[in-house]
Amino acid sequence: MAHWIKNYTGMIWLITGIVVGSIAGMVLGKSAEIIKPIGDIFLNLLFVAVIPLVFFAISSAIANLQGAQKLSRIMGVMAAVFVGTVIVAAIITIVAMWMFPVHQTLVSATDASQVSSKKLTGDDITQLFTTSEFFQLLSRKNMLALIIFAILVGFGTLRAGERGQVFAKALNSGNEVFKNVFIIIMKPAPIGLGAYFAYQVAVFGPSLFGTYAHTLGVGYGVSIFIYAVIYSVYAFIAGGIKGIKRYWENNIIPSATAIGTCSSIATIPANLDAAKKMGVSDVIAGITIPLGGTLHKDGSSVSSILKMAVVFAMFGKGFDSPGVILIALGMTILVSIVEGGIPNGGYVGELLFISAYGFPPEALPPAIIIGTLIDPVATLLNATGDTIAAMMINRFVEGRLLEATGD
Repeated sequence: MAHWIKNYTGMIWLITGIVVGSIAGMVLGKSAEIIKPIGDIFLNLLFVAVIPLVFFAISSAIANLQGAQKLSRIMGVMAAVFVGTVIVAAIITIVAMWMFPVHQTLVSATDASQVSSKKLTGDDITQLFTTSEFFQLLSRKNMLALIIFAILVGFGTLRAGERGQVFAKALNSGNEVFKNVFIIIMKPAPIGLGAYFAYQVAVFGPSLFGTYAHTLGVGYGVSIFIYAVIYSVYAFIAGGIKGIKRYWENNIIPSATAIGTCSSIATIPANLDAAKKMGVSDVIAGITIPLGGTLHKDGSSVSSILKMAVVFAMFGKGFDSPGVILIALGMTILVSIVEGGIPNGGYVGELLFISAYGFPPEALPPAIIIGTLIDPVATLLNATGDTIAAMMINRFVEGRLLEATGD
């Protein structure tokens, strides 16, 4: 019990801060606006820290790749399965949010007007993916361009070989430094978000709670559907009826570990053992399970779409146009890859979509709150989705599952 509490301490404190802030907002009413600057300071620190954090995390991860080219077939199939399952989770969540939409619009017309509703043009797409000046990469409004540049720097360092080793070490060092900077900034998150939530409750009133409750209901429902039904379909693809049986017979321990630790990384040992019992070869399990713990996150895909849909609703915008959906799917894939190596990596995804769609900073707290409350079931999908992905990868690479012990 003590171990469980330790793993969820951060979430408990964050929820406590939100609850205290909510009470303060109801008690103080409009006077709660005087503590809004505390929340603003916290958000500003996040916006500033996320730029170097994302750059070093991505570029250093790519610069550290070694020997992956020798396993090109496994890596190619793995990439296709990881991206495919993330997209399926995102599409299911989008459809669910269309079926059970958030009807409340919780911002004024003036605030909503800050968000561009025009169709994407060629120039818009160019500005979304690139900048014309290097210094513009340092703006949170150009985070997608920064991510692309970080990828290029990572591959450039990789190609430089021995001559790039000093720079690679600098990238690794920068990654460690800014991971810890981010951890430090997140320490007062319960206070910062509590202050901001007090302001929101004071301004928007009880309708705010209905929005979050509705969204969480959809999110948990979608996640359970993916876990029970979609993963069973994947298991059938991997090994027919026997594949379904193997998956669920050996998925209990990883599931319990994921919920108990609230960590995909902590579930890797349980997943490795389970994958082998499911009929995944040692080589494929040894490659896909550790990489999946960092790069493959179906639960984060669900969470990401929920946050976007709610923020769009709060600002009175439709989350249904082809351009909006395509960008959402692209960013969901990026978030699932990026956040694994970053503490509180989901917040980076929130900053990314807020920047890409042109939302003001006020859109961040609702997204963070939803991400926090959906985290347990998202972690369940993130972790257990790795073993089912390994089963499918084994099926596509080897042609069949191995004979597992106990069959």
